[in-house]
Amino acid sequence: MPGDLPDYYFRIRENGAAVFRVDTENRQRRIELEQIAMVNTRNGEIKPHGERVLDDADMAAIHEWLAARLELLAARDIDDILRAVDNMNLTTHWAQTKASEEQLDQVTDALLLAMHDLRMVLVRKKAERLQNATPEKA
Repeated sequence: MPGDLPDYYFRIRENGAAVFRVDTENRQRRIELEQIAMVNTRNGEIKPHGERVLDDADMAAIHEWLAARLELLAARDIDDILRAVDNMNLTTHWAQTKASEEQLDQVTDALLLAMHDLRMVLVRKKAERLQNATPEKA
């Protein structure tokens, strides 16, 4: 049915969510949210709210949400990086075609240091991956 509400609501917060059980089966037919737990996306920790004991259905819903949330956050990270690549290309075009000397003076050192730092990390990580992928010679 189109108006059906989920059994659980996850209020997103930094590094996780507050978990609520959705209750519509009350005398006033109001939607009530009863907090049952806190979830930490960094370490996967699930803390019941107060003295509450989470049942199997609660834990299953929380684990399902946590897996989906981690997948979404990972996809967003990659999308952010790909947007950064686009911005670097746009910045290159701006520096080559539109930037004044004053504007270039404002940003050149910061850009060069950031790009140098990024390059060092990427080269080191690629070398580590190549070294780990190469079978050891006896």
